[in-house]
This record gives sequence, C-alpha cells and structure tokens, in this order.
Amino acid sequence: MYKFKRFFHKSKRSFRRRLPPIKSGDRIDYRNMSLISRFIGEQGKILSRRVNRLTLKQQRLITIAIKQARILSLLPFLNNEKQFEKGESTARTADLRTRNKINRLPLQ
Repeated sequence: MYKFKRFFHKSKRSFRRRLPPIKSGDRIDYRNMSLISRFIGEQGKILSRRVNRLTLKQQRLITIAIKQARILSLLPFLNNEKQFEKGESTARTADLRTRNKINRLPLQ
C-alpha cells in the first residue's frame, strides 16, 4: 500500500581504517617518554582525544602519565622558546628595577 522513501539513506563509501596510536602491548607509564611525547603539542599542551584518536580510558591514563612526568621534571610544563631568550628577560627585569627605584625616592 504505502511506499516508504528512505530520506536518510547513507551511501556506502569505502574508507581506510586508521591504526590505533597505542598498541595493546604498550604500557602507558610516565617513564615511557617515546609514547608520551606523541600526545603533546608544540607548546607542551596535552592534545585532545579527538586529535589523538584515543579511547576515554587511554586518554585519562595518558593525561595522568604526562602530569606525573612533568612533576618529576621529565617533561617541561611549557615548551616556549621565546620565553628563555637572554635579551628579552634581562631587559624586562632591569626595567622593573629602575621603575621601583624611581617610585621609592622621597618627595622634596
């Protein structure tokens, strides 16, 4: 009697399945730096789960391992090379020192 039309019919496209970034034999640990460093961006931030293609459990374990490695100073908290340039940091502190000296002078 009634003909049902499929409005939301998905087309069957072939796609290449990506390999999981963490294999079953890999241990997620703060000492495994080769594994952990793959999930950190250029600035030292932990990459999101969508970017990493991890499961929720794997992402939580990776996050804990990265934080433990940072606390034990195996990884830097920031990976910002501009911050550690000589000229910029010394000029900034010297400028602050002169400002403080000028502000402390007694009024006459």
